Amino acid sequence: MLGAFVSLLLLPLASGSELRIHPEVQRALAERRPVVALESTIISHGMPYPDNLRTAREVEEVVRSCGATPATIAILDGVCCIGLADEELERFAQLGSAGEVRKVSRRDLAHAVARNAHGGTTVSSTMLLAHKAGIAVFVTGGIGGVHRGGESSMDVSADLVELGRTPVLVVSAGIKSILDIPRTLEYLETQGVAVLALGTDEFPAFFTRSSGCAAPMVASGCAEAAAVCHTQLDRLRLQSGLLVGVPIPAEAEAEAEVVQLAIQQALADAEAAGVGGRDTTPYLLRRVAELTQGRSLAANIALVKNNARHGAQIASSLAALRAADGGDEADEADEAAAAASSDEAVAAGVEGALGRLAGAASDAVHRARELAAEAVAGVAGAAEVAGAAATEAWLGAAGLAVEAVDVLAETVGAGGASAPPVGSKPGMGGATPVPASSIVEKLSELAALRDAGALDDDEFKAAKAQLLAS
Repeated sequence: MLGAFVSLLLLPLASGSELRIHPEVQRALAERRPVVALESTIISHGMPYPDNLRTAREVEEVVRSCGATPATIAILDGVCCIGLADEELERFAQLGSAGEVRKVSRRDLAHAVARNAHGGTTVSSTMLLAHKAGIAVFVTGGIGGVHRGGESSMDVSADLVELGRTPVLVVSAGIKSILDIPRTLEYLETQGVAVLALGTDEFPAFFTRSSGCAAPMVASGCAEAAAVCHTQLDRLRLQSGLLVGVPIPAEAEAEAEVVQLAIQQALADAEAAGVGGRDTTPYLLRRVAELTQGRSLAANIALVKNNARHGAQIASSLAALRAADGGDEADEADEAAAAASSDEAVAAGVEGALGRLAGAASDAVHRARELAAEAVAGVAGAAEVAGAAATEAWLGAAGLAVEAVDVLAETVGAGGASAPPVGSKPGMGGATPVPASSIVEKLSELAALRDAGALDDDEFKAAKAQLLAS
């Protein structure tokens, strides 16, 4: 009941939506089919045009070929887009290559939207927007983490904090090898994030299958990863995310020694150039690609497609698990919808009755002021007419008030709740309330007795007070 009134009050403030969901994605969500969210910084900051556009299209096609619907998440002209049309994807790729797209994490979302800017969503902002749209599985290349030397610089990616507070499963090729992997895993543990490696005991390191760090948990395959996700999100309803590390395909794995040497050189170059903050990861990945003569970039593309394949399979398994539980979930959803509908009916009925009451009261006050002005001006008989009109207006308002309460009682009763009738008071126990119609009749009788001179004003007021208190 209270919620319905609050909703009515806040309705003008919620007339727009912060999300624009592509129709294909909206249909898939409505039909409870698998949907996979994809980030957009890899498009805007990961590679030049047209390589970025080609890769984005190929990744979406991988998701579709595995039976899921892709939802590339990006910000265009200040609008948070959940899924892009192909022409939008091409425009975004061109804008990114031209340097007109900013990198947007959770902290930057409001600023980017307020300025109608273009934004490539990071892991943290993509997780957030995916969750708002109702998407449970998100695929990326690799997550951010604790930077090397982070124990001194406190340079820790917002991705890790987001994983601790947003219930979305993130599929990645592990933690980027340019980062401090052991400290990143420690931080994820502190955040309560379920970290699983898919089919391996060692957590993957983005460009390479081996990191030297044991996986906190292991999932034998996509079905088991989906089962863990289903348990965490739907059964236990934990408000934290999951990270699934998928090793890069062996045939695409860059030579570990070559990559590690390139990373060391790139770190030294970044320090010499004074690169820091959000610019660090794009700089390092670009520099590593240069030092490895493109081998790391080719590996990056291969691992993203591999992640998309596994992410779509996890999303499909999750959708199947949810469908198996669909009877109970559907019943709960129907009950929630019925409750919301009941609240809306109550609010609408009461709002209408109270609106009529307010209108009548306003008219009565306006007429009383006119009559009072005439009485002050000395118009003959105006005082008597004003008194009679005031009595009539008061009784009319009382009748409308009773109508409002009757409507409230009927609508609340129809919703399975109960409302106190007119005349009842808290703590009365089993006392029989005075019917609303009886109150109006008795008020009319008292007014008639007063007008006939059988009651003076004090007696009328006392009798009215006693009636209303009964």
